[in-house]
Amino acid sequence: MGALPDRENRKLQTLLELSQMFRNHSASPVEITSDCLSRIKRLNPVLKAFITVTGNSALEQARSAEAEIHAGRWRGPLHGVPLGLKDIIDTQAVRTTAASAVFKDRVPARDADVVSRLQQAGAVFLGKQNLHEFAYGGSSVISYFGEVRNAWNVAHIAGGSSGGSATSVAAGLGYGTVGTDTAGSIRDPASLCGVVGIKPTYGRVSARGVIPLSQSLDHVGPLARTIADTAALLQAIAGYDAEDPASVDVPVPDYLGALDQPLGRTRIGVPRHFFFDELDPEIAAAVKNALEVFTSMRAEIREIKLEVPTDRTLQAAESYDYHRKMIARSPGLYQPETLRRIRTGENTTAEEIEKARRELAHARHEIASVFEHVDVLITPTVPIATPMLQELKQHPEQLRPRELALLRNTRPINVWGLPAISLPCGFTKAGLPIGLQIVGPHWEEVRVFQVGYAYERATAWHKRMPAIMTS
Repeated sequence: MGALPDRENRKLQTLLELSQMFRNHSASPVEITSDCLSRIKRLNPVLKAFITVTGNSALEQARSAEAEIHAGRWRGPLHGVPLGLKDIIDTQAVRTTAASAVFKDRVPARDADVVSRLQQAGAVFLGKQNLHEFAYGGSSVISYFGEVRNAWNVAHIAGGSSGGSATSVAAGLGYGTVGTDTAGSIRDPASLCGVVGIKPTYGRVSARGVIPLSQSLDHVGPLARTIADTAALLQAIAGYDAEDPASVDVPVPDYLGALDQPLGRTRIGVPRHFFFDELDPEIAAAVKNALEVFTSMRAEIREIKLEVPTDRTLQAAESYDYHRKMIARSPGLYQPETLRRIRTGENTTAEEIEKARRELAHARHEIASVFEHVDVLITPTVPIATPMLQELKQHPEQLRPRELALLRNTRPINVWGLPAISLPCGFTKAGLPIGLQIVGPHWEEVRVFQVGYAYERATAWHKRMPAIMTS
C-alpha cells in the first residue's frame, strides 16, 4: 500500500460550517452521521483508526440533536456534530481499552469529565479511536488492535499516541476528536496527519476519567481540521473540575470570539538550539517559509536560547506506579515493548521522584520569564520525516529511537505545561504533511489560536485533503 494522488479540490465542510448548516436546517445531523459511519466502514479496515464504533447510539444521538435543533433548542457549535474519542478516555457503558489486551473488555461505569462536557454541548459520538498502547509511544505502531496508518499515505505511520484520532480527522471519519498529550501525543500525530491539534495549559482541561500515562505531564485536548474548529472543541471541554487534583480554576475565555480580534505586531521567539537541530531538509524549508509568512505580516522574529528539560524520570516513575499491580498479575497481556518501557520506572526511589517533581515545578515557574520578551515561540512540530510503517516493523530496534526523535520538540512543552498547537505548514515532495508548532504562555491559548489563525488565513495548507477520501 502506498501513496495516492492528492485531491486538493475535495470539499468537506469544516466543523463550524457544518454546525451552521445544521442550525439553518440545510443539513441533517442524522444524514451526516450516517455518512461518517459509512466512511468509517469503508476506510477503517485500512487505517485502523477506530477500535470501537458506536453506530447505533451515534444515530440515536444524531436524531435527538436534530429534533432539538428543529425545536429551537440549539446548544452551540457542537450540537449534532459527529466526533471521535481517543480510546483512553472513559465512556460509560462503552469499553475503553487503551489499545491493550489488559483492558480489552474494560467498560467504565462513569464518563470522563470531557465526555460529560461534550454531551452537554450536544455532540454525537462515533466511537473510540486507536492509539499507541497505553499512550506510551509516538508511533501508534504498538496496539493490540493493529497499527494505525496515515491517511495521506497508508505505507507510513500516523504518529502517536493519538494516531487513530489524527488520521480519522484527516480522512474525514468525523469532524473532530479529543486526544491526550503527555510528550506530544496530540501534536505529533496532528503534524504527521496534516490536521490541527492543541495541547492546552496543564490544568486547563480535566483529565479525570482519562487512563493516565504520567499524571504530572498528561494533558487533554482536541484535534480538528482548522484552527477555528479546534477552538470550538476546546471551548466545550475546558473548565475547572473539582474532582481532578490537577485542574485549575482559571476563567475560560471566548476562544472563537478572539480569533477575529486584531493580532497586532507579534514578537515570535525562535529557539534554534535543540528545536532546530538536525532537521529534515524539507521540514527546515517549510518552517523557514512559514516564518517568512509571519515576517510579511509584520511579525518580529527574535532568535532566543532556552534551557530545555530532557529528564524523563517522573514520566517513567508515574507510569510504573499506575501499572505495577497489573504487571504483577498479568505481564503477558502487555505488548513486550510497552512492558519494557513501563518497567524503566520500576526502581525509581521516592527521593528521585520528589526531586523530579521539584524540578518540574521550577521549570514551569522559570519558563514564564521567556514571555516577557516574546509573545509566542515557533518551532517545527516534528523534526524528522514521517517513518514508513514497514521499516519500523522490519527493524524494531529503530522504533524507540525514531519515536524519541518524533517527540523531541514536543516533550519539553509538556514539562513546561505551556499551551501549544500544531498546524499544517507544508508538504514533502512525497505528499506527506509538515507541522508548525506555536507555543504560548500559561493560560494564553487565545494567543496561540490567534497567531495560528493568522497564519492559516494567509496560507492554504489546511484546505488540502488526502486522496483516500475519494478513493
